[in-house]
Amino acid sequence: MAVNTCDSARKDVVFATGKVSSVLIKFAIPAIISLFVAELYNMVDTVFAGIAIGSTGVGALTISFPIQRLISSLGLLIAIGASTMVARSLGEGNEKKVSTIITNSLFIMILVISILIISIYVFKNSIINGLGSTHNIFPLADKYISIVILGGLFQCFTIVIGYILTALGNARINLIATSMGAICNVIIDYILVIVFSLGIRGAAIATVSSQIISSIYIFYHFLKVKNEFNLSLKFSLNKKITLTIIAVGFSTFIVEISDAVVAVVLNNLLVPFGDSGIVIIGVISKVSMFMYITIIGISSAMQPIVAFNYGAKNFKRVKDVIKKCITAVWISSIILWILMLIFSPIIIGTFIKDKDILVQAVKAFRIVICIFPCIGTYFVAIYYYQAIEEAKMSLILSIYRQILIFIPLVFVLVRFLGIVGIWIAYPVSDLISAFTGFYYMHRAMKSYDNKYKEYILKKHVKRSYSNKLGSVKES
Repeated sequence: MAVNTCDSARKDVVFATGKVSSVLIKFAIPAIISLFVAELYNMVDTVFAGIAIGSTGVGALTISFPIQRLISSLGLLIAIGASTMVARSLGEGNEKKVSTIITNSLFIMILVISILIISIYVFKNSIINGLGSTHNIFPLADKYISIVILGGLFQCFTIVIGYILTALGNARINLIATSMGAICNVIIDYILVIVFSLGIRGAAIATVSSQIISSIYIFYHFLKVKNEFNLSLKFSLNKKITLTIIAVGFSTFIVEISDAVVAVVLNNLLVPFGDSGIVIIGVISKVSMFMYITIIGISSAMQPIVAFNYGAKNFKRVKDVIKKCITAVWISSIILWILMLIFSPIIIGTFIKDKDILVQAVKAFRIVICIFPCIGTYFVAIYYYQAIEEAKMSLILSIYRQILIFIPLVFVLVRFLGIVGIWIAYPVSDLISAFTGFYYMHRAMKSYDNKYKEYILKKHVKRSYSNKLGSVKES
């Protein structure tokens, strides 16, 4: 499928008239793979580091994770904000606005990520210590971070352009670009870490190399978009569009960065328990995140469809999209939950070879995910409010689970229950968040019945007035 112009994208009307379940699947698969690849870079490096170096290598990648998550989270902030605005502008028929949104998003991305990379490099030692590194882990984390941050600009360029192409109706390019990066990362990791024995440096080089390859591929397709939309690369900031991009995408940033914030908190809480505690939480976080990727991927796939139809005032379709999304999230969550409970020793054993640590990790993981299927509707609520540009509500929901509930709860439980309190804090905060998500989505669904009735009534009144006016003119 070629990249479409606004006109051809609207003729395709995939968001407006395509079968909801088919459209949702079409856009969910690339979104899931895109998020999967973002996690896979650190995950694959962790596997090879565990094989070549051992638990200290896994610990170094655990310490590095919040930095990688911060970079990708900023990329997603801009990507979600820009793609939502693009989809809604198309739904409203405001095609001229699309070009300005794209150029603004790229300018923000280059500026923000460049400043971030320089800042991390300058304050690297203090950051690594602040992330909870032990004396044994520090040298390896230092080597990995020094290299891997160089790929941040390429990674975020791929994320931003990939989401924009998806909003324009072309999810295939994003799918190919992200898949290409994942495959290349595994191959280059094996060559550099295992064959040439470059250790942690080889893992970092593999990640950066694969990110560059993905960005080259997507840049080639971006040039087609540039020509079709007559984009100017004389970057300048439109204040209103820039603020809207940030406001709409900020809740996604909070959702993503919350994991990094929680990782920093937990790393520091686990220091008294030794390297094994950091290794366990690192592996649990990585494996459980792959479960959340499916939920977030489906929810984010819903977003441009809802944004387009909300802009077009097709409220009946908006409600249908939400229903299908919640159903898909529940079904996929239950399947993943069952598989993870059954095969957790095998999956976690991929990263941890020490039998004593493995037994502890499996028990902890099963506690952490014990009510996992309930949390899906909460994430649907976050992305729904983003889609309709209710930035304030989306932001409140996005900080709710991890920042407002989990972090205070984990400090209390670890004091009374020790390390077990950390694992219990997960299902408790998930249960509270799940009820909150149900409440807000139920309220949203009820509101659409009223919106649809009001819209039909207005159309009827307008049509009656036009007919009456036409009768008067004929007289």
